Amino acid sequence: MLSTYARPVRDLRNNYSEILKLANDGNQVIITKNGRESAVIIGANEYRDYEAYMHTKYVNNELAIAKQQAKNPDTKWISEEEFWADL
Repeated sequence: MLSTYARPVRDLRNNYSEILKLANDGNQVIITKNGRESAVIIGANEYRDYEAYMHTKYVNNELAIAKQQAKNPDTKWISEEEFWADL
């Protein structure tokens, strides 16, 4: 992110192309309504990067949970055949 801009919601109607250019240039634009933050506009590339980051974070968290469960001596293990039969 380069910079953060705050713009009122009415600017979405009046200055949409300017807001879009700010977002596509790597900035984030916070949209306010009645002086309060309401939404954030970011460019598509930044959104894709964010989605990839969140996916990686989720997968790593689930992997950490699975590793803890695998270490637990009370964990019940099933065979591959049982697994596929249950599906």
